[in-house]
Amino acid sequence: MIQKTPEAARPVLIVPYVWIGDFVRCHSVVRLLKAQDPDRPVDIVSSTLCAPLADYMPGVRQAIVADLPRRRLGLGLQVRLARELRRQGYGQALVMSRKWKAALAPWLAGIPLRTGFVGEARIGLINDLRPGERQLPRMIDQMGALALPKDATLPTDWPLPELKVPAAEVEAWRLNSRLETGKGPVVTLSPGAVGAGKAWPPEFYARLAQAMVQDGVAVWVLGGPAETPITRQIVDAAGAGARDLTGGDLRNAVLALAAASLAVTNDSGLMHVSAALGTPTVAIFGPTSPWHWKPLNPVAAILEPEGEPQARERARTLGNPAVAHHRTADVSVERVLEAVRKVLAERPR
Repeated sequence: MIQKTPEAARPVLIVPYVWIGDFVRCHSVVRLLKAQDPDRPVDIVSSTLCAPLADYMPGVRQAIVADLPRRRLGLGLQVRLARELRRQGYGQALVMSRKWKAALAPWLAGIPLRTGFVGEARIGLINDLRPGERQLPRMIDQMGALALPKDATLPTDWPLPELKVPAAEVEAWRLNSRLETGKGPVVTLSPGAVGAGKAWPPEFYARLAQAMVQDGVAVWVLGGPAETPITRQIVDAAGAGARDLTGGDLRNAVLALAAASLAVTNDSGLMHVSAALGTPTVAIFGPTSPWHWKPLNPVAAILEPEGEPQARERARTLGNPAVAHHRTADVSVERVLEAVRKVLAERPR
């Protein structure tokens, strides 16, 4: 019988990136860890925004919520987080970011094994330093490598992220939100995106919503408070068949996506949420490389500007710079509507 080291006998902590899509990707790491040791508890540091996702991730014991600032150290918040981490008694922390401050709280907490890539002079803060991050082409390859022994061969296929939402919770949410059931298909639209040029034009979403409502489809528009002005434009154009479901609680978007027949989305965090839920997803890409940034989970369609297969092939090695000139506006409403109708015809829900 193989004896565990003292560190491996204690819970493991994941310190992820803070964006929604990257947080969803981290569930692949959770599943990898649980495959190695099903009995070892796995926790994850989370922002308040992302914390609801952890509730639906099988294998996650708990989220440790800490709203650390993005562009400053926030020493007081780091110290408070470190106190909580020390109380939990972790044996190892997997620090996904190369940033110096990402490793600070695990170090202050005295977590014995702190695993991360070389970066920002973190010798000491990270005591299980891994080289070669820049040679790994995708973020999932980088994150997954930290959960494996040093020099391990990376798998061809990583475990897929999963978000499991109880059907009873979805139904209770629909009733509480006064959203009718059994009246036909529901398509969600997620017009928000972080990053220049990644958002499909609002007027295109409005035209798509109009056409879908005319087809008898209920349209729910999702996003945070920043997307509310865009959503009003879409809902006003589509009329009574469309609902504005934007707001500050990500849980509402998760439940809406779990209830939906299909999701139409930009390259965004909600794209990863819908895919991990198993909701058929039509994703619109522009100046980002789908091979690098699409969900690991299968999606119904990825729509990019047409006519440049060589640019898409170059993106495998060059990443986003190969497609930086692509515009989401060059993906027509007609193409998206065709994809939506095709999926609904094949998979009515």
